[in-house]
Amino acid sequence: MFGIGTSSLMASRGSAFNQAVQNSRNLTLVLEHDMRRSIDQYDLSLRAAAEGVADKRVMSLPTNMRSLVLFDRAATGRYLGSITVRAADGRLLADSVGRSDARDDRGDAHQALAGYQMTPGGLYIGHPVRFSLGDGPLAIALGRAITGPDGTVLGSVVGSLSLEYFDTLINRLSIGEKGAVIVIETDGTLIARLPYSSANIGRSLAHAPIFQHFMGGQEGYFVASAKLDGVRRLYVYRRLPGLPLIVAVAPAMNTVYAEWWTRVGWFAALIFVFTAIQMTGVWLFVYELRRRQRAEAFLERMAHRDSLTGLENRGTFDAVLKREWTRTRRHRNPLSLLFIDIDRFKTYNDHYGHQAGDIALKAVATRISECIDEPWDHVARYGGEEFVVVLPDTDTAGAILVAERIRRSVLDLHVEHAQTAAGFLTVSVGASSTTDATVTDAAGLLKAADAALYEAKGLGRNRVAVAQELDAELIS
Repeated sequence: MFGIGTSSLMASRGSAFNQAVQNSRNLTLVLEHDMRRSIDQYDLSLRAAAEGVADKRVMSLPTNMRSLVLFDRAATGRYLGSITVRAADGRLLADSVGRSDARDDRGDAHQALAGYQMTPGGLYIGHPVRFSLGDGPLAIALGRAITGPDGTVLGSVVGSLSLEYFDTLINRLSIGEKGAVIVIETDGTLIARLPYSSANIGRSLAHAPIFQHFMGGQEGYFVASAKLDGVRRLYVYRRLPGLPLIVAVAPAMNTVYAEWWTRVGWFAALIFVFTAIQMTGVWLFVYELRRRQRAEAFLERMAHRDSLTGLENRGTFDAVLKREWTRTRRHRNPLSLLFIDIDRFKTYNDHYGHQAGDIALKAVATRISECIDEPWDHVARYGGEEFVVVLPDTDTAGAILVAERIRRSVLDLHVEHAQTAAGFLTVSVGASSTTDATVTDAAGLLKAADAALYEAKGLGRNRVAVAQELDAELIS
């Protein structure tokens, strides 16, 4: 679930990014359309004035008539300034607001069209300056050269477009918190910016890394941190065809992924809840499984183990003896068997009680198990107070050593038993081995050990007897 959810979230993250790119691209197209419409509208007035000045018949008209002819198509609007026509030597020839020919109020914007950027259509676009003798609002100059039939430059016609137009235009956009909109000329001069920064308007950003990205193509997008405020944004830019202007819409990356992060939060909460439910279910399942395993293991143990002593039971002993006999015959390795009986156990039960008898059986079983060295040796309760030990790969001498160890270990328990000669609980042990020629099968091995046990009891108990030392008639 986590993997599937993560894959889905990463896909939706890419979708959120692509959607932000598409939305920002649409906004750049809106800005381009509005700017081009406004500049083209104003350029029509400049063209009409330039054509009229180039016509001698128009220039020969009286001043009032000439102004009507030159500026009859002059665009009017809140952000469009007056249009002035000057001769090549800078003399004022005409003005859309009716200034006289004699008045010479040239500003910097009229002195050098060569300093402007010229579009393929012949329109000159200048940098932000203040008109009206330097105390007016910031505006960019729009101009056209006036040429004669032979291509001679006769003068210039110049108007202005207030930067307030760009500010008003981009302020209408909703791009989210810490988003930015930039209008910049292709030489790096900043025209407008949202959020507004008066100190940077007209400043050259030609060496800024972000501007280098802008010059990478006609349009595109990239992610970068702004040098002005350090905010990381997605910049989607577009160069206006035919104009030396670039518009860029840059939503903050936090805004781009805002909805996605909300989705991540919900996903994390759901995963947490789902995981908690799943883990609870798994825990309950594991708990039940372990409970069943314990029950099955207990039943398995009950089927193969003696419930009182924990040793292997009679059935398991029979299977082990049969298996080990087969292996011994196949590999011709020795196999020994110990038959152990607690001395006078019936009188112990009668004297000390059956509860004490159970405790004594457990103690003896523990001591027998502790005396077994190898993991492949087997200890079983044969029945009542009788125990058997199967010793694979052990000859008669090894069996005697184990038997003596068991006898001494039980005696060292010092469990009181007044009816024995030692005064403590003791065992008698009978040992048999396949090294005895009289042993021909597993039953014979068990019978020989049993006969040796009875021999040990007949000799006074608390001792070890070996089947090889007995007469064949006793074993048979």
